[in-house]
Amino acid sequence: MFARSEKATSRAENVADTAVMQGRSLLADARLRFRQNKAAMGSCIVLSLVVLFVIIGPFFAVWDHETIDWTAMGDVLGLGAPSLQSGHYFGVDDLGRDLYSRTIQATRTSLLVGLIGAGMALLVGTFYGIIAGYFGGRLDGLMMRFVDILLAIPSTLVIILILVVAGKSFTALFLALGAVSWLTMSRIVRGQTLALKSREFIEAARAGGVSDGAIVVRHILPNLAGVVIVYASLLVPDMILAESFISFLGLGISEPNTSLGALIAEGAGTMAYGTLWQLLFPLFFYVTIIITMFFIGDGLRDALDPKDR
Repeated sequence: MFARSEKATSRAENVADTAVMQGRSLLADARLRFRQNKAAMGSCIVLSLVVLFVIIGPFFAVWDHETIDWTAMGDVLGLGAPSLQSGHYFGVDDLGRDLYSRTIQATRTSLLVGLIGAGMALLVGTFYGIIAGYFGGRLDGLMMRFVDILLAIPSTLVIILILVVAGKSFTALFLALGAVSWLTMSRIVRGQTLALKSREFIEAARAGGVSDGAIVVRHILPNLAGVVIVYASLLVPDMILAESFISFLGLGISEPNTSLGALIAEGAGTMAYGTLWQLLFPLFFYVTIIITMFFIGDGLRDALDPKDR
């Protein structure tokens, strides 16, 4: 009798747990699974520390990013090494400028490039892909052939041409990265839209007299959110990599502004003289941002994947 009551209690608890699981929303379920991903959560903490360093780091800086320490410039290997006493926490560069302040500025620039570039790709690519996939027909064919033509041109060449014509500036860099970053996003969104528009709930909405705009906003976009968010999170490190490569070639941000790619290029050019700190500090922040963003993107992909529910 006692065993039967225990079984009944256990079954009731299982039913209650199942009801709770079934009552949880998709967003809550994705949030829970993302929190259970230790690599993604650890990456969020590390990336938050990097952002915090960019925000509060300038308050502890003794030198700004433009001021030249003429004493350290005369002996970069000796007096320009990292030191708390001199106020050059990360040392100085070859021109005697404080590497701590320049690293803060470079990290801020690279983060902005990644976020703004991914944001442009998110907006343009999603809008373009939904129109092509939802309306289909000749419009879809023309729009996708245009994308195919642009994809056939090396993206690095397009970025370099835009920067050469428009000049080296933040605006030109954002336009150059945005001009090539939305292409793959549009193809992904278009493929997902083609699969969604033939689903039963879309047909039911059309039969009920819902307009195309309302269908896109209420039904297509919410079902695309998972794929779009995951790809956008993975696109941020790609934008940072592209900007770093352009800056490494000397076509990125112009002086006195800088980026992590530019600092890495300068440090790589002087490492033979023994000033390794000029390479290691920017490289540390660069690698940290790239790795954490990839882990966060993988965590979002796993959390939002409906097959793993």
